[in-house]
Amino acid sequence: MQQIEWNDFTKVELRVGRIVQAEVFKEARKPAYILQVDFGEELGIRKSSAQITKLYQPENLIGKLVVAVVNFPKKQIGPIQSECLVTGFHNAEGEVALCVPEFDVPLGTKLL
Repeated sequence: MQQIEWNDFTKVELRVGRIVQAEVFKEARKPAYILQVDFGEELGIRKSSAQITKLYQPENLIGKLVVAVVNFPKKQIGPIQSECLVTGFHNAEGEVALCVPEFDVPLGTKLL
């Protein structure tokens, strides 16, 4: 495992957001959803593509809190521009489980 300096970690803006819209990303090469994530007043709503179709249905994602990187440059993914990276972990079957706060926290809160 490569070690990093504390300053490297503090450059990554991991923030809490709430999924306000989720739809099937029809043009994606691999099954994915297009998510609209609300990070509160300071950051607003940002779009992301997420390959989380094995464990989640779009209607069950609405209202879910997630942790996302918000300070990567925008990335073109097919016809959409991803504005944040929603985080998750692969389970034993390789399916992505979202990284979510256990309790309700204010939107836009930065991971410490």
